[in-house]
Order: sequence, then structure tokens, then C-alpha cells
Amino acid sequence: MVKLVLVRHGESTANSANVYTGWNDVPLTSKGRAQARYAGELIRQIPDFAPTHIHTSILSRAIVTADIVADVCHFLYLPITKTWRLNERHYGKLRGTNKDLSRQIYGRQQILKWRRGFYSIPPAGKQITDRRYANCDLQRLPLAESLYQTQQRLLPYYYNEVASRLRKGEDQLIVAHGSSLRALIKKMEGINDQDIVHLEVANAEPISYTLDTHLQIVDKKILS
Repeated sequence: MVKLVLVRHGESTANSANVYTGWNDVPLTSKGRAQARYAGELIRQIPDFAPTHIHTSILSRAIVTADIVADVCHFLYLPITKTWRLNERHYGKLRGTNKDLSRQIYGRQQILKWRRGFYSIPPAGKQITDRRYANCDLQRLPLAESLYQTQQRLLPYYYNEVASRLRKGEDQLIVAHGSSLRALIKKMEGINDQDIVHLEVANAEPISYTLDTHLQIVDKKILS
């Protein structure tokens, strides 16, 4: 048996302000830092959890959460990989917009489709020029994404860098974002396109999976 633990970052300033974040880089709030510490305490209590690697996005709120969790769990010695493939879903033109305001502009039903539907893509935003993506092929970087597209760009990383280690019997820790984790969980649990609408991943509530040698789920616990 092997363990995979998933954690969404703690509360960010955008979460607190109720705005779409996506690939915008925003910090944790003081509450978010406290949530990250508590998540670390919960992870530290998982029996026999001994990860060999930490995986996170290249967005600060996830990186800082990963660092806090690692500190609390005494995992700071572990290698950590930061990849855009674990970034939050790209919300395109909605980035930085208040969610309540977006419903007034586009209508509740349209926003529901963009936010929760598996294939719906919000309006495209501008080309990213942030230097953290300087080594990426800009043609592969999205201007907006559906949850399906988010899943498609993160799965190669999951299979190559996470699942490959899990198959060797090495526990793994992923610290990422609400939508990117929803996309991964959909694949892992075989959730259909309709039921994924109802899946929520709360800030800093670790999800612990126990997997067999074929990476089938034997047990799942949400720690809170």
C-alpha cells in the first residue's frame, strides 16, 4: 500500500475578497497561513505517511502552503517540484473579477456552466508575460481553460512524476488548487461529467488516499 495526500492551499486574499483568481499570483491571508499550519498538523498525524517528494504549482499561495506544511511535518529536507501543470484552472477574462459581479454581467446560468461544467471555457484573457513562464512554450499556455483542459495539462505530470513514484511504493504529497485538484480527483475516482459539478475541495483540508499496487483507491479520508 502507498499513500497520496492532496492539499488545497490556505485562504488567499482573492478567496477572502470573493474574486476569480486562476493564474493571478496572490498571497495567503493570515487565516490562510494558520489553515496551512493546521493542515500540516493533520498530515503529521497520518499513520506511516512518509513522502519522498512534494509537488506544487508555481503560484505563491500553493508554494507558501507547501512550505508551511513541510515545516510543520518536518519535511523541509524533501525535494519539491514546482510546475505550471499543477496551477489553478485559468479563468481567462474572469480573473480578478468579483464573483457576484460576474453573475450580474453574464447571468447566473452562464457563470454556473463556466465554473462547474467540465467542458465550458470562460472568455479568453490576455497572453501571459510573467517571467515565471519564460521557459515554457507560450503556444502551450492557455488563455482560458475548462476543467477538462485543466485535467489534460496536469495528467502528464501526474503520470510521469507522481504515479511513477507511487508505483515504487513511495508516498507523495501534492499541494495545489481547488480546480486542479478537482480535475485530478475526477480522474482518480472515476467521477462522471455530471457529478463533478458537486465536488468541492476546501482550503487546507488534506485528502489522504491509500492506494494499492495498481494505484486503485483502497481508502480515502478527508482530514478536518
